[in-house]
Amino acid sequence: MPTPTTRLADLLAHPQFIRFWLARLAGTTANQMLMVAVAWQMYDLTGSAWDLGLVGLFQFVPALLLTLPAGFVADRLRRNRIFAACLLAQALVSGLLLAATEVGFLTRGLILGLSVVLGMARAFQMPAQQALIPLLVPATLIERAVTLSSSGMQAAIIGGPALGGVLYALGADRVYVACAVLLLLAFVLMLLVRHRHVASTEQIDLTNLFAGVVFVWQNKLLLGATSLDLFAVLLGGATALLPIYARDILHVGPEGLGLLRAAPAVGALAISLVLLRWPMERRVGPRLLAAVALFGVATVVFGLSEHFVLSLLALVVTGAADNISVVMRQTLMQLETPDAIRGRVSAVNSIFIGASNQLGEFESGATAALLGPVGSVVSGGVGTVIIAVAWLRLFPTLAKRDRMYREKPAAV
Repeated sequence: MPTPTTRLADLLAHPQFIRFWLARLAGTTANQMLMVAVAWQMYDLTGSAWDLGLVGLFQFVPALLLTLPAGFVADRLRRNRIFAACLLAQALVSGLLLAATEVGFLTRGLILGLSVVLGMARAFQMPAQQALIPLLVPATLIERAVTLSSSGMQAAIIGGPALGGVLYALGADRVYVACAVLLLLAFVLMLLVRHRHVASTEQIDLTNLFAGVVFVWQNKLLLGATSLDLFAVLLGGATALLPIYARDILHVGPEGLGLLRAAPAVGALAISLVLLRWPMERRVGPRLLAAVALFGVATVVFGLSEHFVLSLLALVVTGAADNISVVMRQTLMQLETPDAIRGRVSAVNSIFIGASNQLGEFESGATAALLGPVGSVVSGGVGTVIIAVAWLRLFPTLAKRDRMYREKPAAV
């Protein structure tokens, strides 16, 4: 069992995890920069908001279709090599975009085609990446490892787009060079990661392909945790409506919009640093449900606010509450899942995350068309609180979970 004396130094003493963390930090930063450059270039080429949407769609569809097969692959092959291959594929995309920009051959079709490649790489990267952590640290450090991973990702989400924007002002080619360098660095780091690997002899069939889905469905703790996150993000996400709030409600312009978009990541990063020092050790289930309820309440506050500072603070709280949920859910998932199917269970989690984010933006837009932006955000926040309360009764195993770690943690 972890004790209050467990320090971050205990985590830093595992060099395999540190290499993984640095690779993920570099890869996520590069990916965020790449998305900024691709979006700007697409809009420069076509001037079409529809084409901007297609860039996201062409990444999302292959990621959704390939995630379950990717989970099976993560349980068959060495996960560090899968992660490394995905990073190399993204580096090649950066190189192709650089070459096309230099020779003036960058077209709408090329950008969309390379977006498909990025979506495919993401499909295989996510399950392998999530399932690696328990192989790199002991079970008692998994929560801190997940927290540190989350903090690195949030830092990349904050800094990546800003760095990409600065470099893009100097030329799109500068962004693609930087992305390629970071991704190749991450690729090398992942090849240097060593972890235990037991080769699976399972055949590719529907039973084995859907083993992760069946496991989550039968494990009410995991089903409750993953579905809670799905509905919370689906109902409570206000990201898609931030431009409306910035222009028409808060009257802060594009500069204010940038701050509004960064605010949740700032809250998530701040709470990650807190959780690294004081991890959740008791009343895990109630605190997870409370974090989701807090996310809903903060969303309501943001929806009703007409003051920019209050709106920023509300978004910071949503980011912090959401990250508490992410860390606790990811840690429970890793501890409760046998390593033999951890890749497939991680794939199910990836589908839930992707679906909630994409469908959440659609839900926000659809309800805003009916209720207006304020009605959409407020009703979503209220719905999130209702979901958190309902899950108390629907998933008592989750609601009553006390310790993160069982007396005998699952084998990793």
